[in-house]
Amino acid sequence: MGSIAENIASVRESLAKSAAAAGRPVDGVTLMAVSKTRHADELRAVAAEGIRDFGENYLQESLDKIEALADMPLVWHFIGPIQSNKTRPIAEHFDWVHSVDRDKIGRRLAEQRPAGMAPLNICLQVNISGEQSKSGCLPEQLPALAEALDGLPNLRLRGLMAIPQATDDERAQRAVFARMRALLSELQQEHPQMDTLSMGMSGDMAAAIAEGSTLVRIGTAIFGPRDYSQKS
Repeated sequence: MGSIAENIASVRESLAKSAAAAGRPVDGVTLMAVSKTRHADELRAVAAEGIRDFGENYLQESLDKIEALADMPLVWHFIGPIQSNKTRPIAEHFDWVHSVDRDKIGRRLAEQRPAGMAPLNICLQVNISGEQSKSGCLPEQLPALAEALDGLPNLRLRGLMAIPQATDDERAQRAVFARMRALLSELQQEHPQMDTLSMGMSGDMAAAIAEGSTLVRIGTAIFGPRDYSQKS
């Protein structure tokens, strides 16, 4: 791996090539830096390269970084599993939540979003590969969940998120991302404001963009291997 600046340049080049191959504008895909286990100074270095969207998984660690970087105009995304007792600080400090997978969590986020803040953008997490170890609702549960959460005060239902089963087979990657695209298209019939497909990571970004991803979540390709000793 090179420096953070070199890594970001490489990721952006790959993203642009993938978008061009899919006949899509490059500005139709947001590049999010997945910054779990990373220090605030590393995030500053990423932000200095023009990235504003950061994805965090671990609540206390993320709150420390949000405070440390409060002087910067960053967009904070919570992308990890959510426990009911953690919804209040998430509702108070984040701009996006990608991992809403049940009605209870969505309603708590809506109730606990502070007055005066912009509505919290949410994505419904889909367990698209049916893995027991993964969070997310099943595809057949999506219509009811979207109906329950759309229109709640302080929330804005924006789209879907998935973390598919890992594979190096690009055809298999595209097949599962195509299913996500179809699920979003179906939901848009009743919820036309849903415009976000949060899918694609360092190992499958090209396949995700080919199938319509609007936001890719990139960690390793930007920062290098993770240091889990920083988890909190």
